[in-house]
Amino acid sequence: MTEPNKLTHHGVPDHQPASGGIAARARAAATPQYLAGLNPEQREAVETLDGPVLVLAGAGTGKTRVLTCRIAHILSQGRARPGEILSVTFTNKAAREMKLRLGHMLGQAVEGMPWLGTFHSIGGRILRTHAELVQLKSNFTVLDVDDQVRLLKQLLAAENIDDKRWPARMLAGLIDGWKNRGLNPAQVPPGEAAVFGNGKGGKLYASYQERLKILNAADFGDLLLENIRLFREHPDVLRQYQNRFKFILVDEYQDTNVAQYLWLRLLSQAPSKACAPPLTSPRLRGEVDARSASGEGDSRQTVLVEAPPHPDPLPASGAREQIAPPGMTPAAPPKNICCVGDDDQSIYGWRGAEVDNILRFEHDFPGAKVIRLERNYRSTGHILAAASHLIAHNEGRLGKTLRTEDVDGEKVTVTGAWDSEEEARAIGEEIEELQRGGHKLNDIAILVRASFQMREFEDRFVTLGLPYRVIGGPRFYERAEIRDALAYLRVINSAADDLAFERIVNVPKRGLGDATVQMLHDHGRKRRIPLFEAARAVVETDELKPKARGSLRDLLASFDRWRAQREVTSHTELAEIVLDESGYTEMWQKDRSADAAGRLENLKELVRSMEEFENLQGFLEHISLVMDREGSAEDDAVSLMTLHSAKGLEFDNVFLPGWEEGLFPSQRTLDEQGRAGLEEERRLAHVGLTRARRRAKLYFATNRRIHGTWSTTIPSRFLDELPAHNVEITESKGGSGWGGASGYGPSRFDNVESFGSSYATPGWQRAQANRARGQSGRHGQAGGGFNESQSPFSSRSDAGGSSRSKRGPMVIEGELIAKSTGTTSEFSLDDRVFHQKFGYGNIVKIDGNKLTIAFEKAGEKKVVDSFVERA
Repeated sequence: MTEPNKLTHHGVPDHQPASGGIAARARAAATPQYLAGLNPEQREAVETLDGPVLVLAGAGTGKTRVLTCRIAHILSQGRARPGEILSVTFTNKAAREMKLRLGHMLGQAVEGMPWLGTFHSIGGRILRTHAELVQLKSNFTVLDVDDQVRLLKQLLAAENIDDKRWPARMLAGLIDGWKNRGLNPAQVPPGEAAVFGNGKGGKLYASYQERLKILNAADFGDLLLENIRLFREHPDVLRQYQNRFKFILVDEYQDTNVAQYLWLRLLSQAPSKACAPPLTSPRLRGEVDARSASGEGDSRQTVLVEAPPHPDPLPASGAREQIAPPGMTPAAPPKNICCVGDDDQSIYGWRGAEVDNILRFEHDFPGAKVIRLERNYRSTGHILAAASHLIAHNEGRLGKTLRTEDVDGEKVTVTGAWDSEEEARAIGEEIEELQRGGHKLNDIAILVRASFQMREFEDRFVTLGLPYRVIGGPRFYERAEIRDALAYLRVINSAADDLAFERIVNVPKRGLGDATVQMLHDHGRKRRIPLFEAARAVVETDELKPKARGSLRDLLASFDRWRAQREVTSHTELAEIVLDESGYTEMWQKDRSADAAGRLENLKELVRSMEEFENLQGFLEHISLVMDREGSAEDDAVSLMTLHSAKGLEFDNVFLPGWEEGLFPSQRTLDEQGRAGLEEERRLAHVGLTRARRRAKLYFATNRRIHGTWSTTIPSRFLDELPAHNVEITESKGGSGWGGASGYGPSRFDNVESFGSSYATPGWQRAQANRARGQSGRHGQAGGGFNESQSPFSSRSDAGGSSRSKRGPMVIEGELIAKSTGTTSEFSLDDRVFHQKFGYGNIVKIDGNKLTIAFEKAGEKKVVDSFVERA
């Protein structure tokens, strides 16, 4: 008898469940909910659980969803318990987001995942568990940067090394770089150790590590470096964690540095009774990190340093140095490790990241499966085509092509402007046009290559009344170095500005500490005079120690000199003089920290920004308008940030200004890193383009001030690497662009108007009215400005040339107050008085509010009467 399943029925068609029918819906219901909606590549990345897997996830392809779904799949399939999964990210923010998503998928199960976190938080947890094995106690302290620098200063003093010539911050940066490359003091190449302290860099590193052990402390780099040491010196501990972690998942693998790579490689080997296999460092011995990094964006400030090339490079074959624990032998193949990353978005090489790590994944993990996520869910077709064509010019990449099922949308636009001011005006006009069309400001972003570019946009937005927020850092005029410089200018403008004077009285360091400032406050309150006049009185007495008194006297003399120069010197030149003579510029020139160069650039940009105003008073009034624009994070506002800060974000409309040679790609990066630097700059351009969902608008300027000097710039080479089919050339809407008779149109230098845009404030309206009334009587003046007595705002340029109306002496309120108070004293000759510092004495001479007193123990001293009381 024929079995039922072998029977044949002629004429019966094959059956497939009908779409939307009962069978199809039942089948869908049987599929885990977290797999619903995944495209085939994403689902493959989620379901491929065995062996090493590299997920090449392009921009906007849903990599975070893949990571979280993969964890959910591991747990739902019973392949591991929550505590057996190691999932590492780079930032606490990313770790929190992943936990939140997993919580929605799995409920309370995510609470049992103690090993989901950042590299350094997990490394710190392991280190506290086994602290005694690396000569620490479990309650060790993690030092911040300030504590690090303070400790290094002590070590420099012990070695009789001049901290001014060899700053502690520079040494901290070197040590941080060595730790990020997994180098302990004995492993630092002699050539690198010799770059600091006349060859004492290596010795200081060793002394620093010894001192940390005595203090039961570790710095940020130790959280991974001591982990690596722990695993190498104690194979039993390594095997414990290798057995514990059945699955390892890594986010943003392209941003890992050497120490993170070595840590992962040790944990990702299958446990062996003998020991772990040898590892190879991802860095060629002939290469040296140009800069150092913590590798974790929200954990600490990274000090960046430059290192010389290693004197013993490897041959061109690219052989690698073996880094293996003593006695280790090869073991089983790597376990289940899944790394998610994008070689086209590796933009943190200056911070120590090694794009080579992801490029060599298949070499490091033999038999690895590479899954490419190329379907983009963010951007339109033209934007993706432009970004893909641009990044294809890089040689160091694994290769993938982003695609979308969305419409082609608008083409990427490229616009040229005469100068950076017109660039800011044009972008401001386009943003206003988008706003009028119903677009929210929250969906608009401006991404700049260098932070100094932000200043022009901030000023323009204030003029237009457009709300904005700076992401990833303070607004231009809120930066510490800008506030310091403005404080000097405010004191010159008004000696009664106590807040400004107090801010810079000891910046740079002048030996005037809190006690001196408190003394000035006490005297000022008693006599009802500003701090500046209180200081003028105190320096003529013996209240302060000679050194502090001399420093304060020199500072007051400098302000008197600067005020005198103000009458005969332009305010921009005066600002340069003040920054130089005060020692403030020199302070940052000597600073070896990573951001010192950027601060100096910001100071140059500040001086440049003053050129638009006729005088110092007008500039400071403008600053008060800029600073008076606070808003909550929920407000609708344009986002302004650097390209590095934009990674991971997305906006409907993205403006990318400054696409010029020298600025983008950065000349400094090209000089320091050559072709590798150019490829990283191109990856940065790729990241910028792929932040845009609907519109990407590129700008370049023909003239831009760089390093304080106007230069004619060349459009970025990246513009010619864009596909012509996906790009549209547009005309600047900045008002003085490319359509004039000259072929370039009028420049801002030809403008006769005093100040291009109007503020909708009563003061500005009065100023314009005054200017209009005074036009007929000003034929003898150079055009393009109105009297300073009428308004603080006026153009520096004029139609007639370089003449500038001169202002008369200003009456400073603080001086009037000082002259009207404190001229007489309530004490009389021979009065017996008591002074907190000098004790009892008798008054022998009175000069206004200054008393000469013969003290019983201290002798004759001159003091201010507010510091004594009748005995």
